[in-house]
Amino acid sequence: MPPKLESEKNPVRYMHTVSEAGRLLPSSSRWNAIALDFNLTPKFSASYESIPSQYPKSVDCNLVITDKKYFHIFIFVIVAIFFAVVAVALLVHFLPQKHKHQDSSIDLKLAINQALTFYDAQKSGNYPRNSPVKYRGDSGLKDGNSAKTNLIGGYYDSGNNIKFTFTTAYTMTLLSWTAMEYQSKYADIDELDHVRDIIRWGTDYLHKVFIPPNGSNLTLYSQVGSTISTNHEPNDISCWQRPEDMSYGRPVSVCDGSATDLAGEIVAALSAASMVFKEDKEYSGKLVQAAESLYEVVTKEDPKKQGTYTAVDACGKQARMLYNSTSYKDELAWGATWLFLATKNTDYLANATQFFLSAKKDETNLDKGVFYWNNKLSAVAVLLTGIRYFRDPGFPYEDVLKFSSNSTHSLMCSYLFKKYMSRTPGGLVIPKPDNGPLLQYAVTASFLSKLYSDYIDHLKISGASCETDTFSVSMLRDFSSSQVNYILGQNPMKMSYLVGYGDKFPVQVHHRSASIPWDKRLYNCDDGKTWLNSKNPNPQVLLGAMVGGPDTNDHFTDQRSNKRFTEPTISSNAGLVSALIALQDPSNNSHDLKNSLWEWI
Repeated sequence: MPPKLESEKNPVRYMHTVSEAGRLLPSSSRWNAIALDFNLTPKFSASYESIPSQYPKSVDCNLVITDKKYFHIFIFVIVAIFFAVVAVALLVHFLPQKHKHQDSSIDLKLAINQALTFYDAQKSGNYPRNSPVKYRGDSGLKDGNSAKTNLIGGYYDSGNNIKFTFTTAYTMTLLSWTAMEYQSKYADIDELDHVRDIIRWGTDYLHKVFIPPNGSNLTLYSQVGSTISTNHEPNDISCWQRPEDMSYGRPVSVCDGSATDLAGEIVAALSAASMVFKEDKEYSGKLVQAAESLYEVVTKEDPKKQGTYTAVDACGKQARMLYNSTSYKDELAWGATWLFLATKNTDYLANATQFFLSAKKDETNLDKGVFYWNNKLSAVAVLLTGIRYFRDPGFPYEDVLKFSSNSTHSLMCSYLFKKYMSRTPGGLVIPKPDNGPLLQYAVTASFLSKLYSDYIDHLKISGASCETDTFSVSMLRDFSSSQVNYILGQNPMKMSYLVGYGDKFPVQVHHRSASIPWDKRLYNCDDGKTWLNSKNPNPQVLLGAMVGGPDTNDHFTDQRSNKRFTEPTISSNAGLVSALIALQDPSNNSHDLKNSLWEWI
């Protein structure tokens, strides 16, 4: 037998180390690895004669008890200490655990159920008869007729009767993310089937809004319904009418491949949802196939033609005043990242990191550190950081992924320290003080901070740092809880901004279905004005709707006509659901990643 090679005698494993992890992780690439010699035996320079024998030596030891009384006391003390330790351990194990970061008066399980129920109230199309919302029915059954296509289904965006593809896709992506990260938590509170139903209702609709290209032409439908009135004809903004009673025209906004941001958002939604439904291989495969097809077309578009959907009148003029998109690169990074997670194809990761770097260079100060329907870069940074920590793709991604983790740390510091982001007197974070309702930004900040605390906690890291500040897991969780607690009633107004939750909540929500009686009578546009201008509470409680919320001074006006304060949206509620489920403690009080996004990929 030939002699063994030296490498066979001393096997070498390739590992890598992430400084933030504080431990060694298996590497999928030798380029990002260090060679470790696991021969841990100390090496001595002494002569063989000086090395102690490997065999034990016998030692005679005589134990003499001189006083039996003290010996019995000694034995008694030892036994008592043993039983005391066992008793304390049993008490700690069996007594109910108080949530360390959540006020005991906050019922997160109830809030999650209600926040999800809001989506049942927003459904369009053939309304499910088993819905928990009993004041809704079939609506929008002619949607798409004006474009000779079927656009029945989906969700009404807010208190009006318009369906926006952009915000629907963003909502489905965010909800799918939570369903992957916190699948076991949803199951633990019997809401997993509920959230999956909500996502599937949305992805079924998203499948209808784009026509696969015939040659090089791509058709996307960005909106159903109208925000602009022509010849004083009623539309979804000017007419205050229940969706079941709509009789006015419902135009469809049509886009081509130049609507890069819209396409990227749809790609992200379909890719993320494909993982939620991984057990249904046929449906999951259908979603990811559609996402890849759409991504291929939109990324092959001439870069000079790539742009935002609201920049083209036929595509986004109707949406411009409500959801004006200011960039498309963040959606390309968002979509490519989710495609990588869904397919494990590193070509998508290469694209995602390139788009991320390019988008970060173009990010405006107004949007920095803000995660919402118009900017996903903060969320992309957290996802890429998770990829770095838990899946280590190795060379050539490490530099970009390290940049993403540094960006994530800067983001966490901006949440925690007032010198980066100001707060209302009551403690609500203000990422964008001059731009729209505040709660939509606070809930996503709460979600990302709690999610990242779970990441580093899993790595057994107590905290991290940005340029000049340090933070801990407990600091992130306390911040996350503080934002949710504020929304659920712990604020200067002593009001819950989640409708139906607590003893005091908004009763004049800016919402057509909730504000008009469900009495089987048809109410036209003129009839609706009576309900719009009424000072009475809505006849229906729009359970689980998070309203726009207070101003920067914690002041809130409960007035139906003031939608800045009282209008809910599907995208804002997605952020709330995300924050709530992240903070919900599982029954076993663990923070591991079992059944999470990272187990899937």
